[in-house]
Amino acid sequence: MELNERKLRILQAIVSDFIHSAEPVGSRTLAKNYDMGISPATIRNEMSDLEEMGYLTHPHTSAGRVPSDKAYRKYVDELMKKKDLSPAEKEFIEDRISGTVAELEKVAAYAASLLSELTNLTAFATTPVPKEDKLRYVNLLPADERTVVLMIVAESGKVSNTVLRLNEPYTEENLQLLSKVMTHDYKGKSLKEIDTEDLMARIRTDMTTLSGLAADIAPNFVQTLEKMLNEELYIDGLTNIFSIPEYSDIEKAKLFMEKMNRKKDFADVLNRRDNGLEITIGDENDDEALKDCTLITATYHVNGKMVGRIGVIGPTRMAYDEVSSVIEYLTDNLNRTFALTEGDSNTNE
Repeated sequence: MELNERKLRILQAIVSDFIHSAEPVGSRTLAKNYDMGISPATIRNEMSDLEEMGYLTHPHTSAGRVPSDKAYRKYVDELMKKKDLSPAEKEFIEDRISGTVAELEKVAAYAASLLSELTNLTAFATTPVPKEDKLRYVNLLPADERTVVLMIVAESGKVSNTVLRLNEPYTEENLQLLSKVMTHDYKGKSLKEIDTEDLMARIRTDMTTLSGLAADIAPNFVQTLEKMLNEELYIDGLTNIFSIPEYSDIEKAKLFMEKMNRKKDFADVLNRRDNGLEITIGDENDDEALKDCTLITATYHVNGKMVGRIGVIGPTRMAYDEVSSVIEYLTDNLNRTFALTEGDSNTNE
């Protein structure tokens, strides 16, 4: 059976109507609200054909039809028109992103919160895949006589600040010298590679006169690297599901919450996804726990390298045109934000 132009127009109308109403769509609704140029009886016949072809399902309690996963896929691939964000919406996103700091974890967490606010869905963002991240510079900042702040900055923009209490006093000159030595030795190496080296032996070889200070710094340097090797996943807007009809069943809502709380499993799912904008619907998701969900993800970059993902998860009945446009514009702004901060440097580099 052919999916001709008329069937496509009817399918597009059904998907659009159901996305916004959450109610099964009947032929009378289509005839009344959409300029089809055909009778309700003809629309009913076409809807029956679409059901037979697997694009519609027929709830037992209603005379109307609802889209199947196959219909949503056809809609996303061929029928959907991306929503053009208004100048006010664009300005809102730009202002909120540009006002954040340039530390990757903080920006990622904030971006997840902003995306949830804009879409009214559960949103998430990840920081870089650790094994691909490399060290950019190390800095030791004086606080008081025996306290310093160890700053490690990765090429991705990931930053870690650790307050250290030292066993002996130090001079600012020694701190600067040790910072320069560590930056020189490890700049451009992957965090994983540095973590496996004999750090104390190397620092003592290079800077024998600083061995006491190095003995205080080295163990904390290693511990900080290990923490940076943990990928971060930020999730925001979990409670948004309670306003979605699909999750009006408490048990279904509970299962969704439990699924999202298994962060390690969900992060593994995200790491297997393609770069760029990707939309997977229902059974297209490999993970059994996501078979009744839509997952939309996009990647963001630092220095031209993909370092994380941002996206939303929710029911298959989703405003794909609006959500995908918001995600794409948000990631574009993240990319620009990091490009603007890429020129920031440190005297220890």
